[in-house]
Amino acid sequence: MKARFIKNLCLIGVGLLFLLAIGCSNRAPSSPTPDATTSAAPSTEEPSTATAPPSAPASPETTAPVGEDPVDLLLRQMTLEQKIGQVIVAGVDGTTIDAKMKMLIDELHVGGVIWYKNNFSDLQGSVKLANDLKRANEGNPLPLLLSVDQEGGKVSRLPREFVALPDAVTVGKTRRPELAEQMGALLSDELRLIGFNMNFAPVLDVNSNPANPVIGSRSFGSDPELVASMGVAVMQGLRQGGTIAVVKHFPGHGDTSVDSHLELPSVDKTVDDLEELEWIPFRAAIHEGADAVMIAHILFPRIDPDAPSSLSKIVITDLLRGKLGYEGVVITDDMTMGAIARNYGIEDASLQSLQAGSDLILVAHGYDTVHQVYDRLLQAAKSGELPESRLDESVRRIISLKLSYRLSDDPIPTPSAEELPNEEIKQWLKQLQ
Repeated sequence: MKARFIKNLCLIGVGLLFLLAIGCSNRAPSSPTPDATTSAAPSTEEPSTATAPPSAPASPETTAPVGEDPVDLLLRQMTLEQKIGQVIVAGVDGTTIDAKMKMLIDELHVGGVIWYKNNFSDLQGSVKLANDLKRANEGNPLPLLLSVDQEGGKVSRLPREFVALPDAVTVGKTRRPELAEQMGALLSDELRLIGFNMNFAPVLDVNSNPANPVIGSRSFGSDPELVASMGVAVMQGLRQGGTIAVVKHFPGHGDTSVDSHLELPSVDKTVDDLEELEWIPFRAAIHEGADAVMIAHILFPRIDPDAPSSLSKIVITDLLRGKLGYEGVVITDDMTMGAIARNYGIEDASLQSLQAGSDLILVAHGYDTVHQVYDRLLQAAKSGELPESRLDESVRRIISLKLSYRLSDDPIPTPSAEELPNEEIKQWLKQLQ
């Protein structure tokens, strides 16, 4: 209890310093920081903000010299091993915490965890697992990113107690961004009641290829302007509700004819081609302050013939960060997908992605694989193959994101049936008809 008290006290000091010094940060959010004191509004009204108090760093320091960036302060207090852990988001198996889950947190210091459908039990069990993961993270310097793919439609993970949300194309057909923003707020309401703080949504891919086997109804439509307006609205609803939205899949997955879960897609487009279609939604999201972007495992041979987008410095650093001016967190799509696993070594690919400019490496399946990726990155950092300055750039962005959303490892109570946003969802669904 004493250690937790000190940790929370530390957080208050660092969090206040962050708010005072946010303008000095490596990356200050371009949109209003979510407010920590209010809860998300019902979806049929303008969503208000809702976040938890910030989580404390493990270090006992609570003050910094006047004018010092609190992000840099936290970074200096972290070991190399903790920095490597922070850039990994790992998958877990099962619905209850076990020794292997604890290993990810205790030994590898992973910065985040992703859940899939098989990690959810009922509502009570799901909240318990989230709380147990948070408790296991108590000794680490930053709170966990608890993440999930919850798009609606066929990509839905949540327990049966929640009323299902429709796929993006259904919402896109309304052509009403206010309904999309309400969808984002509802998604945030659902996720935060379980304990999640990051959602791999919305999909900003333009459904331009009818033969696409993986996007289809997950897209808001085939009109890039419509996808931009609806996708950005969902992003804003999630963010205003206190949930980190991860827009995906840059540079654009809508024109593929191969599922990257199975094989590596190749798209014969130039930068100019992408500017005219695929990048319209991503430019809009970046303009509105997108906090996180997922990079797809797609080869664009006319842009970078040597590496898929998720491993490409040309795509991540030169185009996304340089040409489009994006300054936020970049996360890979799952590195265990066939596009990478069947064509590249997952460990070396993870290192190449960091070297190219990614910040978070998503390793969604296999405890041994996560450990091997961690070992490869740590070895590269110690040898200089991964310069610590490059690693620090990513960790700074991760710290800034976690502080700006005031993430917390504090456990939450299991919500009652009355607290679920199901009635709001039903009312919202009526507006889609």
